[in-house]
Amino acid sequence: MAKIRSGKKTLWRQVKKNRWIYLFLFPGFAFILLFCYVPMYGLTLAFKDFKISAGILGSPWASPIYKNFVTMWGKQDFWAAFLNTFRMGFWYIVSGFPVPIILAMLLNEMRFGKYKKVLQTVYTFPNFLSWVIVGGLMTTLFSSEGFINTVIAALGGEKYSFLTNSTLIRPLLYGSNVWKGAGWSAILYLAAISGISPELYEAAEVDGANRFQRMFYITWPGIKATAVILLILAFGGIMNNGFDQILNMVNPVVQDAAENLDTYIYRKTFKDKPNYGFSTAIGLAKSVINFAFLLAANKISKLFGESGVM
Repeated sequence: MAKIRSGKKTLWRQVKKNRWIYLFLFPGFAFILLFCYVPMYGLTLAFKDFKISAGILGSPWASPIYKNFVTMWGKQDFWAAFLNTFRMGFWYIVSGFPVPIILAMLLNEMRFGKYKKVLQTVYTFPNFLSWVIVGGLMTTLFSSEGFINTVIAALGGEKYSFLTNSTLIRPLLYGSNVWKGAGWSAILYLAAISGISPELYEAAEVDGANRFQRMFYITWPGIKATAVILLILAFGGIMNNGFDQILNMVNPVVQDAAENLDTYIYRKTFKDKPNYGFSTAIGLAKSVINFAFLLAANKISKLFGESGVM
């Protein structure tokens, strides 16, 4: 009993000693609690027959309780959106993950500091554009009367419908995603590179190593742990990809080729006859799948000798 009281006094002393740090952290903890954990009671909608007049807590439980999930599994358009989401999520990672690493390593090798800062600003700027603006830009470039088709026609070629072609719409989504986010993501790797001792580069240069050898044998090992963690987190969000982007860039002609679960939930909830229990069931299933991918990616990373995220 005395040990418990002593432990409580020690804990209280530590809290009192670091009270300003805890006060600094409080707004962040309050934000996470209020906007991330409190709304989780809404997940009960996945197991209820929701009635707006009764509210979430007052709505009756579904009979059977997994009714919304059975409805979800029986819909062909759900499975089409699910396969699209998985396929596109994988290619978002494949196309988008290596580019920031390469960009950061190339920027790190630049000798002119001012030019490096200018380029970093140019590459980072697209991240601050909303997908509404980027979607309008893509339409301006790739529509039938857009800049790209105008150039093709001026060179004697035939105009091509980029935005209404089911085969090309996905590469356009992947490419615009890389263009928008690569510069911002590269900042993380540049921060990791700044932690590498300059003496390693100096010693390698004395030993006759060229730039590519220094990048491969010094820079890459120095940022590898950061890259592995970000890759694991990317797989943990493989089913969350491109809602804003797809909503602003995809038209009804190519909707079937590019629709993911997020846009499917949006359409079922706000455009068709709303079924909030069904939409919540899809969202819950999507989160469970993401968590499974996170655990699997973390486990695989440990098999290759990496520390993983947990």
